[in-house]
Amino acid sequence: MKTLIQNGLIVDGTGAPAFSGDVVVEGACVAAVVPRAPGGADGAPQGFDRVVDATGCLVTPGFIDAHAHSDAYLVIEPDAPSKVSQGVTTEINGQCGGSVAPRYGEARLSSDWAAILGERLTWRSLAEYRAVLEAARPALNTIQFIGHNTLRSSVVGYAGRAATADELAQMARLLEESLDAGGWGLTTGLIYQPGKYATPEEVVQLAKVAAQKGGYYATHMRSEGDRILEAIDEVIDLVKATGIRAEISHLKTSGKRNWGKIDAVLEKIEGAREAGLLLGSDRYPFCAAGTDLDVVFPDWAGEGAARAECARLADPATRQRIVDEINAMDRDWSTVMIGGTWHADNKPYCGQTIAEILSRNLSSPGELICSILEKDGCKTGAFFFGMSEANLDKILACPWILPGSDASLRAPWGPLGADHPHPRAYATMPEFYRRVRALGVTREAAVRRMTGAVAERFGIARRGVLARGNFADLVVWREDAFRSTATYLEPHQFASGVQLTMVNGAIPYRDGVFTGERAGRLLERGTLAIVRAK
Repeated sequence: MKTLIQNGLIVDGTGAPAFSGDVVVEGACVAAVVPRAPGGADGAPQGFDRVVDATGCLVTPGFIDAHAHSDAYLVIEPDAPSKVSQGVTTEINGQCGGSVAPRYGEARLSSDWAAILGERLTWRSLAEYRAVLEAARPALNTIQFIGHNTLRSSVVGYAGRAATADELAQMARLLEESLDAGGWGLTTGLIYQPGKYATPEEVVQLAKVAAQKGGYYATHMRSEGDRILEAIDEVIDLVKATGIRAEISHLKTSGKRNWGKIDAVLEKIEGAREAGLLLGSDRYPFCAAGTDLDVVFPDWAGEGAARAECARLADPATRQRIVDEINAMDRDWSTVMIGGTWHADNKPYCGQTIAEILSRNLSSPGELICSILEKDGCKTGAFFFGMSEANLDKILACPWILPGSDASLRAPWGPLGADHPHPRAYATMPEFYRRVRALGVTREAAVRRMTGAVAERFGIARRGVLARGNFADLVVWREDAFRSTATYLEPHQFASGVQLTMVNGAIPYRDGVFTGERAGRLLERGTLAIVRAK
């Protein structure tokens, strides 16, 4: 298949000035990127199987989502509608310590993944998952990290204790096996079960295993609020001890009382970078986090994850203790919004804050939350509005901040359409572009941060830049129309402005239609040198 994309304004992902030109694609690769002469030749080009007129559009590399959670959903909805419709051609998955594999012992996938996969959940190892994924033929490329929480629950289970030396050795062996099967590195989610029980030394030892294999590290830190500076120190110490390339996931200062720490946070990270440490970060362009509602549980009540939580709620005395401790929390319940729910009785609450529900309900916050979680089997999603718009702009203004949705792919139909996701699942790329451009970032620099800079930071060879010989991952889009339409109340809304998304020479999305052409791949680490992203 030979494709000509002509008459576009090419922004090649390097940061170089845009130019009018044409792109020739042969098979899965770019064959030529050439400037177009003023008043170029008229008439239909010859010798091409397809010709795309990109007049009035930008032609850029495909966008790379630096932090995603689509591991399982790529099997369920391989067209990846919410992602390819906003120009995403590669996702970096297995984040926040939770990955789709390896899955042994007590390890359980996140509740929404397991419930929707059902009988399709057939794999244990990463190699087995890879075979299932390749059979599904996803529309976009995926990079698969290995989650520390998944490793730990496979070996230690969900017990609230430190791992023994033997258990740590078993985790290291599982990690090595997964890296050899195509894993890109290690991620942690140190506020979640059971990763929160790991010592810094445990994490360092596993990061050393990843580093020895040429892998990378990404972390949802131990704190993003009250102890954020100490959490950053833990990451910096790990990088110093291992030499690994590290990414601080979805950088934020959570909770109003922590907003004033933003300058110290940025100075600490920039100081580490200036000292030569391989450290970066990503962020979604919204001020609400999205995770499970059960994170509001007291620590003791959350131990053991959903199954143990449900058992505690079933015991009247224990349930009352949970209710009382939630009621005693110093939390503004107008900042906690119910997201995805599972029980029919809870569906009306989607998109409403706890405070709004309580205004029509005589129960207390603790009683309401426990009731919702009990009906949903402790699987309820929630949005937490605990971030500052001004701080978001400060973060996005940093040239080393990359776009990461922190979201699984979604679709307005099928099993994924019944959920109530964060709008970032559909809107991260247009919102990131809009916000950084409003901060004075040039078009070329903004595109680079969404493409070439991500590829450089994560060592993704032959992607992220439009150049001869690179893989044909690209997007044709109208800059003036590129915007999000998804909201917290109506999240299942596609972004506008993307005319065409191409992945490895196939076109899975064109003019609002999901074509069924799918040529995505599970990417493997190459030999690209690890360099510090500009």
